[in-house]
This record gives sequence, C-alpha cells and structure tokens, in this order.
Amino acid sequence: MKSVYYYLSALFLAVFLVSCKTQTVQKTPTDITGKTWKLTELNGQPIQLKNPKNNPYFKLTTDGMRYEGHAGCNGLGGTFEIKPEMMRIKFNQGMSTMMACEDLDIENQFTKAILAADNYSVNGNTLTLNKAKMAPLAKFVLQ
Repeated sequence: MKSVYYYLSALFLAVFLVSCKTQTVQKTPTDITGKTWKLTELNGQPIQLKNPKNNPYFKLTTDGMRYEGHAGCNGLGGTFEIKPEMMRIKFNQGMSTMMACEDLDIENQFTKAILAADNYSVNGNTLTLNKAKMAPLAKFVLQ
C-alpha cells in the first residue's frame, strides 16, 4: 500500500510541476507594424546628423508585408518577414533612390543595420534591431 501512495505522490508532484511550468507568464510581443520608427542610435552610438530634418525612419506595413522609409536623404523600401511570437524579423533587399547627401555615412549604416537584423526587442516606445545575441545594431523611437 505504501508503494501506491509513493507512486501517486510522485505522479501528483510531476503533474504539479508541469502545470506550473506551462502557466508561467509568457512574454507577449508588441506589434511593431503600422507604426513609424525614427532612428536614434547605430551600433550603440547616438546618431550625429548634419541635417536633423533628415532623420532616418521606417514603417512596416502588413499589407503586402512591405517596409518603407527614409534613410536620410534617400527613400528606401522592400519586403519583410516577421514572426512576432518569437520576435524575429528579416528585411529583404529592396530598392532605394541614389541621391548624394550630407549624412550619407549614417544612411549607409542604417541600411546595413536593417538588412543585417534578424530579431528585435521592444521596451516601451523603443524598438531595437539586433543580429543574433550581439549588441544592438540600431535603436528607434516611436514617432
């Protein structure tokens, strides 16, 4: 009879532990689509623009899974893939205009950062694009 109680106790403990694990609070990702995100940092450094009116930004649109934005002086756009439950994102090479401008270095870094990103995080009104577990590639604020 003792062995029956032992096995029932062990079974109860196992069920209890499994139910506790499945009831842990899961991180609910924030929807980053349909919003305009303004660039504030690249590679951990605040951006230094010669012309602050040309602050880079982008917007993700679920209609056609497209991104569009402004890289500084040139427009850019393309398609993207997103898995919000895993906070994964991939920007596909798109198109951009090719005008020369004062902040071309920032523009090139911005374009490289979004194309290299494979995941993101959101903290309040701040979006961070990342590659693997490395330092953030770019930070944005909700515009």
